[in-house]
Amino acid sequence: MEKKSFTFDEIKLKLVNYCVYQDRCHYEVEQKMKEFLLIDEAKEDIMLYLLKENYLNEERFTRSYIRGKFYIKHWGKNKIKINLKQKQVPEKLINSCFNEIDEEDYEKIIKKIYEDYYSKQKGIKEYQRKSKTIKYLMSRGFEYEKINDIFD
Repeated sequence: MEKKSFTFDEIKLKLVNYCVYQDRCHYEVEQKMKEFLLIDEAKEDIMLYLLKENYLNEERFTRSYIRGKFYIKHWGKNKIKINLKQKQVPEKLINSCFNEIDEEDYEKIIKKIYEDYYSKQKGIKEYQRKSKTIKYLMSRGFEYEKINDIFD
């Protein structure tokens, strides 16, 4: 299939819309740009424009990503951090944005997931139920120390 060609302005508008639809990180925008045949200077121009006009804001993206993955998907901090690193968001930025998650909410979610999952584990010994539940929470990205603190 042949790539449809667009003018520079059409591509710029497509990327503006891509960023307006939902917060994006630099990496996602760079990936999206690969769909278009652009020279490096054009890519740079578009990136600078998106940044200058605040369509692209890595901190805003990181904060909204953290809120969404925690409050909607109930992911733990480890899983969120790994996924943000895959999107090439700097670790320093990730760590500085974790205050989007309220500590009390974090503990409440751990307790809720623990109780829900634990209650579904039937017909196995107590310690197995507990260890299966802890493993499940860790697979959701919650820190072992945090889980332990809550249930000690």
